[in-house]
Amino acid sequence: MSDYFKEREREMNMRLRQLREELPEFAEEFFVGIEPRTTVLTRLNYAYDLRIFFDYLCRRVRCCRDKQPQDITLSDLEKLTTANLESYLEYLGLYTFEGKEYSNGERGKARKISTVRTFFKFFYNRDRLASDVAAKISLPKLRDKEIIRLEGREIERILEAAEEGTGMSAHQHKIQRGTRERDGAILALLLGTGIRVSELVGLNVRDIDFESGAFTVTRKGGGRAILYFNDDVAEALTRYIEGERRRLAERAESKGGDEDALFLSMQARRMCVRAVENLVKKYAAVAAPLKTISPHKLRSTYGTNLYRATGDIYMVADVLGHRDVNTTKKHYAAIEIDRRKAAAKAVRLTPEEDED
Repeated sequence: MSDYFKEREREMNMRLRQLREELPEFAEEFFVGIEPRTTVLTRLNYAYDLRIFFDYLCRRVRCCRDKQPQDITLSDLEKLTTANLESYLEYLGLYTFEGKEYSNGERGKARKISTVRTFFKFFYNRDRLASDVAAKISLPKLRDKEIIRLEGREIERILEAAEEGTGMSAHQHKIQRGTRERDGAILALLLGTGIRVSELVGLNVRDIDFESGAFTVTRKGGGRAILYFNDDVAEALTRYIEGERRRLAERAESKGGDEDALFLSMQARRMCVRAVENLVKKYAAVAAPLKTISPHKLRSTYGTNLYRATGDIYMVADVLGHRDVNTTKKHYAAIEIDRRKAAAKAVRLTPEEDED
């Protein structure tokens, strides 16, 4: 694992420790128990969700009212009813936490109630709770998310915007002239390999092997994988590394920046996820103004194009790093529309006339 990912994991672990101090003492048993089979990011998200749940109990449930979250016990959880948890589901639609107002759609509600169900199941399986009341709560029915991606001409336009500053304001164009090689390389890598934005910002120069047209990426969970890129991506990366990046690396070395990182900011530091998201959003506004495009949508674009080219869903799953091919099918099932259109044209209701 690279230094970048080690540092990121260390920061998440430190944040997780802080959050665990805000939860009931018995919650510690839960986090220790699930540690061998979960990532630190998963545990961190559980901690965020449980903070909201215990805050709700202290605000809205009689047996816990006027307590602090740290004072709640497993005996208090034994007193909860199905109605209490159904009320929590409704509460998640609009609530206040630490002075700020939040809202959740169906997916946000589903994730947070799923955390509560996992939490109760853990203690029930360990005979620390007499019943698992959370198991009776149904998850909200989720509607299929609209699959948004770039199509052929839009892909050309987003790359042109990065290269030429097409459609940029005068201020944006001024900035773009100093970053166009870097920005073009980022867009080419996202569109040409389908890697996640978190994987992209973690890349170091030494991860790239131009001779074999391959690079090493750190996947979710810390695993490493070797992926390959085509000539278009290689050209964009070469242009950036031999041009803008060389100048930024010299600045990074003199200012104590991160000279190992592949993608550097104008401050000669490793680019962060938010910076790449803003970069994609800026160029996508020119290429596809009616679509909300993020780095993940560029990943979807790559996955869709790969499936269209190969028809092999297992290959797509492997390249994208999906552990379960059903995840791949769920994200790219919409391209079956192409096949349905082809099927509609294949069958005629009236026979073709015989040629003389």
